Amino acid sequence: MKEGVSSETHLSLLLLLRQNPTDQAAWAAFVDRYGSKVLGWCRAWHLQEADAQDVTQAVLLRLAVRMREFTYDPQKSFRAWLKTVARHAWIAFVDSRQRPGAGSGDTQVLEQLLSVAARDDLLKRVEEGFDRELLEEAIRRVRLRVEPQTWEAFRLTTEEALSGAEASARIGMRVSQVYVAKRRVQQMLQDEVRKLDEGA
Repeated sequence: MKEGVSSETHLSLLLLLRQNPTDQAAWAAFVDRYGSKVLGWCRAWHLQEADAQDVTQAVLLRLAVRMREFTYDPQKSFRAWLKTVARHAWIAFVDSRQRPGAGSGDTQVLEQLLSVAARDDLLKRVEEGFDRELLEEAIRRVRLRVEPQTWEAFRLTTEEALSGAEASARIGMRVSQVYVAKRRVQQMLQDEVRKLDEGA
């Protein structure tokens, strides 16, 4: 990444690209930061490597045009917006394969794979996968910041679905403390997921 841009936050990088869409250093930083995400999504959407590279390139070219009018909304996730742009490019690519004359190894299998229901199901699973990655990282970070007993109260009441009384008996906390610990960890996880998503 070019010197002077590596320290840019994603927000200042977006603003810089809007003000000067031809800034090569800013674009290099943008591609370095987000190109791999788009490529990863394309791979997760079961595109072959060459096709994944092509769709990623199409997304980056589309962004080169759209960034001129892009307005960043701090209430929304840029990563989610970028995923939507990538998804549209992927759908367009898949639809182009369905046109008459497009070759396929097994037409029936391809039709099933590209059906609207299958596509929607795949999108749902991919999005859940990315959300799960964020949650797993948030769990790792929050667990390091809370007392072991607090984490155990949360784990027992969520993962093992124990009642407050059952968790209380197992770890020696008052029932009210178990619920306070559970709510505290839940709030910390929500905050951490939001930070990770916004910083993605």
